[in-house]
Amino acid sequence: MNTITPVHIAHKYLGNPTNPVTVNLIGTGGTGSQMLTCLARIHQAMLALNHPGLLVYAYDNDTISEANLGRQLFAEAEIGLHKSVVLINRINRFFGTNWKAVTELYNEDLLPQAPNGGKANLFITCVDTAKARFEISEILDGFGERNNYDRNQPLYWIDLGNSRDTGQVVLSTIGKHKQPESEKFAPVGKLPFVTETFKDLLEMADTTDNTPSCSLAEALTKQDLFINSNLANMGASLLWQLFREGLLFNRGFFMNLHDFRVQPIKVALPSIP
Repeated sequence: MNTITPVHIAHKYLGNPTNPVTVNLIGTGGTGSQMLTCLARIHQAMLALNHPGLLVYAYDNDTISEANLGRQLFAEAEIGLHKSVVLINRINRFFGTNWKAVTELYNEDLLPQAPNGGKANLFITCVDTAKARFEISEILDGFGERNNYDRNQPLYWIDLGNSRDTGQVVLSTIGKHKQPESEKFAPVGKLPFVTETFKDLLEMADTTDNTPSCSLAEALTKQDLFINSNLANMGASLLWQLFREGLLFNRGFFMNLHDFRVQPIKVALPSIP
C-alpha cells in the first residue's frame, strides 16, 4: 500500500514578509558564533532575491576567554569583551547590517526589557544545557497564541546542540501553522519542540560536565575543532531550504562527525493517542 509522504509547508510570512524577518539568536559561543556568520550570508542572498532579509538580535551574557580562541571566532585582542557585542559589530561592519547585541541571558525575567518584548519570527538556540532549552521552550510555548498583526509573531524554533563529535539540529513550529490541502502529500502543521521530541535524552545530557575550559587544549578534549562549524552550516542549510523552497520533508538531522555520518529527522504525522 502506498503511503502519503508527510511534509511541512513553510509559513507564508517567511517567503513574503512586509519587513525583515526577525531572528533571536540565543548563544554566541562555539556554534552560535558560526551560525551568526551563516545568517549574514543568508541575509545577503535574500536581499539579492528582492527579499527584505533578516534582522538579528544576538543574546549572550558571556565574555571571551583564552579557551575560546581558535575553536570560536574570536581573537586574542578581544579577550574580556562580550561575545555578542564583538560578533555583531564585526557582522555590521562587514555586511552593512544594523543587527543588535544583547549582553544578557535570554530568560523570563529579561522579557519586559528585551527588544520586541523578547519576540521574533525565528528563534535559534545554541545553548550549552538542557535546563536552558526547557526554560526557553516554556517561554516559546507562551508565545504560541497567534497575533497576525504582530510583525514579530514567533513562528519557528531551531535548536542546535552537540557533544564532542556528535550533534543535532531540530526545527519546531511555535504553535500550529495552517497547511494547504494536498492530494500528493500529507501536510503537517505542528512540529513539536525538541524538548518534547527528545525530552529523555535532554534530561540525561544535563548530567554531563559543563565546567568551562581554561585553555584551548582543554576545550578540544570536550568538543572537536570542527563540530560547531559543521553543525552551523548544515543547520543554516535547513533554514535556507525553509526560506527558498518553502517546504520540508526533513525537520533536522543527527550528525556524527567522527564517522562522517548524517541521519535526517523526517517530518512525521502526529501520533494518535
